[in-house]
Amino acid sequence: MSGESARERILIVCPGRGTYNAAEWGTLNRLAGGSEWLGRFDAMRREAELPTLSELDGETPFRQGLHGRGEHASPLIYACAWADLLSIDRERYEVVAVTGNSMGWYIALAAAGALEPDETLQLIGTMGWLMQERLAGGQVIYPWVDESWRPDWALRQELLALAERIHGGEEAELYLSIDLGGMLVFGGNETGLSRLTERLPARERYPLRLHQHAAFHTPLQEGVKREARRRLGAEPFRAPEVPMIDGRGHIWTPWSTDPQALWDYTLGEQLVAPYDFTTAVKVGVREFAPDRIVIPGPGATLGGGTAQTLIQIGWQGWKDKASFQAGQQQEPRLLCMGISEQRDRLTAEGASAHG
Repeated sequence: MSGESARERILIVCPGRGTYNAAEWGTLNRLAGGSEWLGRFDAMRREAELPTLSELDGETPFRQGLHGRGEHASPLIYACAWADLLSIDRERYEVVAVTGNSMGWYIALAAAGALEPDETLQLIGTMGWLMQERLAGGQVIYPWVDESWRPDWALRQELLALAERIHGGEEAELYLSIDLGGMLVFGGNETGLSRLTERLPARERYPLRLHQHAAFHTPLQEGVKREARRRLGAEPFRAPEVPMIDGRGHIWTPWSTDPQALWDYTLGEQLVAPYDFTTAVKVGVREFAPDRIVIPGPGATLGGGTAQTLIQIGWQGWKDKASFQAGQQQEPRLLCMGISEQRDRLTAEGASAHG
């Protein structure tokens, strides 16, 4: 029993689309090349007459037009995240809950044991392909926190009100897509997105249009939802082995989850309603009291949105970007596995290599 209590409690936060970019190219083969499970994933891709993940990850040079396509990017991100999840030293760390951002919800299903790894690849590959084929609408991201990551609640209300006004205009569709820490992701049709970007004041690289992203988590995905439910049955779904927190902040527990309801949410409301990542992380921290929060790779882009969320609730005494950075230097509580030194803290190999 003493060994159990000595383990650190971790909340896993799985990455979504927009994570596998040129900077991450080559990650999969480096972490999982030659592994049995990647061999299975590659065989499944070959059977579907798609380039294998090993081939895509080894293709030179990185090409956004190829690697950024939904049916390739989504499975690559999942496979990189899966390699990271498998490498966590379970003798030192106990996973107390799992959540994710957007597509990260699908990875969370595998991480929590609600879907087998191969079934998750099937789900992610199918959804990536459907989204890419239909590519209904797009997404624009814009911050509502200040440069120090302190919340500007008045600006947030202004942005949401602006989106609502644009949506009420002629031929414009615009919705909140993802509540992402200190940023809002809007999804809409071209008219709605154009009007939004025209009205938003330029701020560094924002407003930012997300490349090859459809209007995820909006009513524009109704067609994708119908087709996904037709193609993907509920049979592989089961109750998770650890609690999962979804895009509403709802907790799916091992002892109370109805697998049919889990399938219905995953291929239903989750696709066409806003994804509240901010609430999911807050619920994870408040309900499960983790010692650390872990974001699997590839990349570390989700770290900012997660830190901004934690600042909003004063976790670890963080009140702005400076106090977060100072705290991280002293004792990193938010670990991004896409950053090698932070990954090393979580793996048995990394721990032994660093003494």
